[in-house]
Amino acid sequence: MSGRFAGRTAVVTGASRGIGLAVARRIVDEGGRVCVTARKPDALAEAVERLGPNAIGIAGAADDAGHREEVIRTVTDRFGPPGVLVNNTGINPAYGGLFEADPGAVRKIFEVNVLAALAWVGAARQVWKPGAAVVNVASVAGLRPAEKLGAYGASKAALIHLTQQLAAELAPDVRVNAVAPAVVRTRFAGAMFDGREDEVVAGYPLGRLGTPEDVAAAVAFLASDDAAWITGQVLTLDGGRTLNGGV
Repeated sequence: MSGRFAGRTAVVTGASRGIGLAVARRIVDEGGRVCVTARKPDALAEAVERLGPNAIGIAGAADDAGHREEVIRTVTDRFGPPGVLVNNTGINPAYGGLFEADPGAVRKIFEVNVLAALAWVGAARQVWKPGAAVVNVASVAGLRPAEKLGAYGASKAALIHLTQQLAAELAPDVRVNAVAPAVVRTRFAGAMFDGREDEVVAGYPLGRLGTPEDVAAAVAFLASDDAAWITGQVLTLDGGRTLNGGV
């Protein structure tokens, strides 16, 4: 690896497995230090063990203010101010039509997927130095309507707009970008392909689903100085899926 993150520290939320863990792995492999967060302490501890000595984990809910403050304080005390924030935490307890969804579930989706991301930026902003970078993990469902993903997609559309708004407000000191993956082979996305993967893959010109490593590579690029003149952008990662109007 190139060592693009040598001397830098990142906070990656929702990182006990899947995309978040792959992002943390990429940053560590490229010389960085990382603090990973997730709700379940046991799974988080396993992730930290896999990541090695340049990683720490702090368990808690992304939408909990006390947790965010603890993370930023602990990281700053141990490694110095984090220069990278990856908002990866996302939930979708309302798989189905919008009018079938419980209003409380929809509200929770927005609290975690949108408001918590904004709050994480607000918490990290208190200690940031110029040159920091934020990468938000959105979704192609935030770019156009998607079957059974209405509430989730609306939250990701809001996250995409939030990305652009923050990029405008935090420039020139902080860059803010997002990635918008299509279906990635994770437990979280299982409902999208379990039992019918061949059918789903047929809609992807590149002939496969995404992997967490595909997303991690893009996130690492946007978080690194290789993307020093990029802010307010949304990078679609979809294996060509949206070329024919799909999500």
